[in-house]
Amino acid sequence: MLQEWLAAVGDDYAAVVWRPEGEPRFYPDEEGPKHWTKERHQFLMELKQEALTFARDWGADYILFADTDNILTNNQTLRLLMGQELPVVAPMLDSQTYYSNFWCGITPQGYYRRTAEYFPTKNRQRRGCFRVPMVHSTFLVSLRAEGADQLAFYPPHPNYTWPFDDIIVFAYACQAAGVSVHVCNEHRYGYMNVPVKSHQGLEDERVNFIHLILEALVDGPRMQASAHVTRPSKRPSKIGFDEVFVISLARRPDRRERMLTSLWEMEISGQVVDAVDAGMLNSSAIRNLGVDLLPGYQDPYSGRTLTKGEVGCFLSHHSIWEEVVARGLARVLVFEDDVRFESNFRGRLERLMEDVEAEKLSWDLIYLGRKQVNPEKEVAVEGLPGLVVAGYSYWTLAYALSLAGARKLLASQPLRRMLPVDEFLPIMFDQHPNEQYKAHFWPRDLVAFSAQPLLAAPTHYAGDAEWLSDTETSSPWDDDSGRLISWSGSQKTLRSPRLDLTGSSGHSLQPQPRDEL
Repeated sequence: MLQEWLAAVGDDYAAVVWRPEGEPRFYPDEEGPKHWTKERHQFLMELKQEALTFARDWGADYILFADTDNILTNNQTLRLLMGQELPVVAPMLDSQTYYSNFWCGITPQGYYRRTAEYFPTKNRQRRGCFRVPMVHSTFLVSLRAEGADQLAFYPPHPNYTWPFDDIIVFAYACQAAGVSVHVCNEHRYGYMNVPVKSHQGLEDERVNFIHLILEALVDGPRMQASAHVTRPSKRPSKIGFDEVFVISLARRPDRRERMLTSLWEMEISGQVVDAVDAGMLNSSAIRNLGVDLLPGYQDPYSGRTLTKGEVGCFLSHHSIWEEVVARGLARVLVFEDDVRFESNFRGRLERLMEDVEAEKLSWDLIYLGRKQVNPEKEVAVEGLPGLVVAGYSYWTLAYALSLAGARKLLASQPLRRMLPVDEFLPIMFDQHPNEQYKAHFWPRDLVAFSAQPLLAAPTHYAGDAEWLSDTETSSPWDDDSGRLISWSGSQKTLRSPRLDLTGSSGHSLQPQPRDEL
């Protein structure tokens, strides 16, 4: 890959020095290619020292170190860093977790120390350039700065007693030379992949990197593949399902494109279903479709009636259930276009469905993403640790549906007594708390489960800067005046502190104690 890139752009540089090794290098006692033994650390330190010495001998003013799994998306990174006029400065990189390329604290023994400053810095609640004891992975060194001539990766400083690790060795060298170290977070510079554990391999790292690409698609800036490098071919499939449906409004092309790109990156083949656009519905058209409101329905939080957006959403899901039955599809996946996928979504879903099949579990619907209302009341499925019996839930952003399940949903004739689709599903598996609503539907025998932990979440929540809902912000179903109802008063789309995510995402409200390491 590097050779291909250099052939295209190498002449743009004053000089290129490239010394590839022909074969992989192995180390004594290593568990695998991601196990950092003392010998692997030493080899890396020697390489970085060689680069540092070369830059000095060549008369360079600066040297930029950048690990190969760090992706700089800001083409002004060098200019911005040099403009700070600091001896050692790193651009803060984002990742899927709270991990980044700096430490805010270090113990007298050279180990990581948690500080109150780390999370506000990582989350950009405080912005600027901040002095820190260590930066790593991607950073700029000003070779003309006072004390810079004393910096070294190998051999370590004569007084060095800290752990034998290149980033800690360099941090000690900076401290010993009196060279200040800073991290800057005013701009978005790019991303870094979360390191895998020592027993894991390159496939695990690939899975992590795919997730990083998906997170960048949601939060931006996106990663752009170089035009000078041939990308590995993709082989999308339906991953064991008969169809993978993606409900998407035609007037939201950005959402559609992001969703299809996300699926393509995971090598999942999706079929777009044009969502029924509430903006094109009026009350007479709704009634002509045979739609009528469930008597007495009110939003559980705001007390409002059904919105046209919720009618459009229900009709969109309903059309998929009809297609499932018409085509006799044994099992399908259904996605809305605002899904944030958890790490290794595809692999975890495939394993879940293999386990379900091995246990010969009969199912109609499996939530992959939802908002749990009473998670403490849900029961685990015996023999299937990744599955629980679904309780009352909100959202229909991602679920698996069987042919039997689709038939049950259609047989209840829900268009004649409509309520939001995410309220309808719990009624059908008899977990809705409102007995009056349930009395309109029989039998309520949908067999529903949920992935545990969940495999998907919304891209954004109510109150987020990028949040946009075509169901929550819409006209009342029988109101043709154009008046819109905002989400204010409804808690369905608010972020829940009890969301059962894996903890692998930087968007989890409960960061793991060592996520930043």
